[in-house]
Amino acid sequence: MARLVSKGAAVDDAKKLTGPEKAAVVLLSLGEDHTALWQQLDDEEIKEVSQAMAGLGNVTAAVVEEVLVEFVSGIGGSGSLMGSYEQTQRLLASFMPTDRVEALMEEIRGPAGRTMWDKLGNVNEAVLANYLKNEYPQTVAVVLSKIKPDHASRVLTALPEDFALECVQRMLRMEPVQRDILDKIEQTLRTEFMSNLARTSKRDSHELMADIFNSFDRQTEARFIGALEERNRDSAERIRALMFVFEDLSRLDPGGVQTLLRAVEKDQLALALKGSSDALREMFFSNMSERASKIMREDMDSMGPVRLKDVDSAQMAMVQVAKDLAARGEIMLAGQGGDDELIY
Repeated sequence: MARLVSKGAAVDDAKKLTGPEKAAVVLLSLGEDHTALWQQLDDEEIKEVSQAMAGLGNVTAAVVEEVLVEFVSGIGGSGSLMGSYEQTQRLLASFMPTDRVEALMEEIRGPAGRTMWDKLGNVNEAVLANYLKNEYPQTVAVVLSKIKPDHASRVLTALPEDFALECVQRMLRMEPVQRDILDKIEQTLRTEFMSNLARTSKRDSHELMADIFNSFDRQTEARFIGALEERNRDSAERIRALMFVFEDLSRLDPGGVQTLLRAVEKDQLALALKGSSDALREMFFSNMSERASKIMREDMDSMGPVRLKDVDSAQMAMVQVAKDLAARGEIMLAGQGGDDELIY
């Protein structure tokens, strides 16, 4: 569907509603006792109306009445409606099998888009590339030819180079794709990728808390971790393992250290190293020129005593720069969970 009415304000003009939105208003007003109408719709129509219903928001009583009059002369609305995911799921569950309802709601909650190709255009390129790298190059070529060029370029960049080049060659030689083959690819994407994407996109709560704890100053972090250990030691250990802290920069290889040094402000580096361990400080110094190392040591000595809060802030900023560099593939960060675990 091209447009959904914003939930921010009540719909007060029936003319602003699309066909699927009007159908959603009618079906919401009929409620769970009149589901026979749903059974007259095919899967695509149910999906379209359900998506419209889930994004409908508030509809004034006057609009409800006008829409109902348009469908059935003489029927008036008696109150306003609220379309939501929960209301839509409840209504669908009254006449559809649970697994079918869940699959439909997962797709509605997934990436927005009228067609499968629209939806793929809203999927992160790294996520899409991770799925496509296990497919046949010809299949990948078809998919990349159907999404927007700028998105396809980012997906190609995220694929293994040899595989990406093979896909490019297939695209160059590709002839018009038969409708039945395209339908099969769409169905596979819907059942094997999109449905799983909705289920796996929910972020692990421990990862979320690790990011929050990373943003604490060290005293607050220690207080929360200590309190959590007393109540739930397993969760505290998982969060600690997922956290990436300043001292973990000691795991960077020399190339990574030098890349980070080029990206960090010198004043910020001096302040961050002021509160670091001797080993980490020497690691950074050893990756500088002798002259730069000498100047940095002198700058740190001239600072005198510094506030712990300022050191924490500088170290957190450096960690964030490192994470940004890792996300762009410029450095690799090894996590605390083991030598084989990577944080992106």
